[in-house]
Amino acid sequence: MKTLRVRPIGFALLCVAGAATAQQLPVAYPANGQSSSQQEADKSACMSWAQSNAPAQATPPPQTGPAVGGGQRASGAVRGAAAGAVIGGVANGDAGHGAAVGATAGVVAGGVRARQQRRDENAASANAQNQNAANLGQAYSACMKGKGYTVG
Repeated sequence: MKTLRVRPIGFALLCVAGAATAQQLPVAYPANGQSSSQQEADKSACMSWAQSNAPAQATPPPQTGPAVGGGQRASGAVRGAAAGAVIGGVANGDAGHGAAVGATAGVVAGGVRARQQRRDENAASANAQNQNAANLGQAYSACMKGKGYTVG
């Protein structure tokens, strides 16, 4: 029997991406006896108006794949090698071994920083998408109210 294993971070990104694309607009009820064809025309006009007038923030797509970072691993290796050389030279007279150990630790620390930076960027992107959806819903709602609908 095969089992499906999902990485928590990948699953969370998938959920955020799915939630961001599912656009929920307020429901508008005709309050002045509008016909169904008039309702469709009003919905279309208000959606078009809302999309062009609602404030929107640019949202980069969520980052996936390995977190290579913006040089965090390389800079971590350099800092770790320098610190390891000093410590290795002082502790046991072997600066080369200390530099190698320090560089390895620095790469790991740099990877941790890169992954945290990507998580922060993805959270900011999801927040911007949510705000854009809320702004669109408010603009759509205002337009439909202006056309004589009850919005709920």
